[in-house]
Amino acid sequence: MTHYSRREFLRKTGGIALLSAWGLPLGATTSTKTKGRVIVIGGGYGGAITAKYIRLADPGIQVTLIERDKHFISCPLSNEILSGEPDIESLTFGYDGLRQHGVQVIHAEARTIDPVKKTVITADQKILPYDKLVVSPGVDFQWDAIENYTPEVADTQMPHAWQAGPQTLLLRQQLVNMADGGLVCITAPPNPFRCPPGPYERAAQIAHYLRRHKPKSKVLILDSKYAFSKKALFTHGWQVHYGDMIEWVPGAEDGRIEEIDPENGVLIGDVDEFKADVANVIPPQKAGAIAFTAGLTDESGWCPINQRTFESSLHQNIYVIGDACIAGEMPKSGYAANSQGKVCAAAIVAELNGMDSPEPSYVNTCYSIIAPGHGISVADVYRFEENQITSVPGAGGLSSLGASKRDQELEVGYAYGWLKNITSDMFG
Repeated sequence: MTHYSRREFLRKTGGIALLSAWGLPLGATTSTKTKGRVIVIGGGYGGAITAKYIRLADPGIQVTLIERDKHFISCPLSNEILSGEPDIESLTFGYDGLRQHGVQVIHAEARTIDPVKKTVITADQKILPYDKLVVSPGVDFQWDAIENYTPEVADTQMPHAWQAGPQTLLLRQQLVNMADGGLVCITAPPNPFRCPPGPYERAAQIAHYLRRHKPKSKVLILDSKYAFSKKALFTHGWQVHYGDMIEWVPGAEDGRIEEIDPENGVLIGDVDEFKADVANVIPPQKAGAIAFTAGLTDESGWCPINQRTFESSLHQNIYVIGDACIAGEMPKSGYAANSQGKVCAAAIVAELNGMDSPEPSYVNTCYSIIAPGHGISVADVYRFEENQITSVPGAGGLSSLGASKRDQELEVGYAYGWLKNITSDMFG
């Protein structure tokens, strides 16, 4: 079994070197004959990179990307919008770069998948045939998990802002409109969910805004869990930069919210009620809607797959990547989806060329910005072993709790650099 060092694998996954390293016929096809038709549903961190890398590896494969929105807005680093740092335009990207690589981009909503006829039907009734289908639908929300919390409430009163865009701007405006001395409540969902450190970075970014403009205010995190990603690093950073402005209430202390009263801004737990001036309700999550309509999910609400290739365990010739899939020990994150997309692309190209799928490796890095000049991160490298994606012991790492100010500043720079590099990789 071949194993890469962390540095080597991170270098390989940064560009097309990954494909040649795995022995794929990188750009070798000159024939006009189409070897196969691949459709990719979803143009985010997983879907966009899969479409591009299939074309890079073999231009003889026809690739069509179906994406409802004409622009992609990055969820990573969108929490900073709440503190007033970047604007949303800096996190917004178009799909022209993919078109330049020969990917046909269709802006439509994929409504139905027929795994027998091997077709995708869009909302405008276009029927698109495929030989291989990649589904990267992201997450949807369990709207029945918190009583009275509906999509309408999320859009107008208590945004989740867990899909960057209009709700992010709504939450930002609510913070601006709140009087000094107000209470901001964030409900953190149970595992698994998209971006495990996200709610806690969000609390820090909101506190950063409040400390400058509304210093008598407070942020309360109502958490259904008993622990969370990078907990020691977050709680230390909160205390250093914001004192007692942020309070975390775990599930054991009535942190789990079961009901809301949106008209009065009340969040209701097992014992207590919390009156919020601004409520950011992040509900429990599940695979994106089309994964359910296509029969790609199991009783967990997520999609079981062959973790070597990402082919669905329930339907042949359909692959599921990103937040929606069950990917062993990998978290649900943008970088994980990107890494999975490259593995999936390699497997599809190999199969359409009559080759064995290459042995996969996977990577994830997640940056969080606690305050200006104070970043933290976690990184891991994974391998396929005993039919599961598992972490490679000693290959990853976590920011040091005693990191110097210089190291904290470097982590912030790495976060911005990561976004620039990964979106260039996706759309460039």
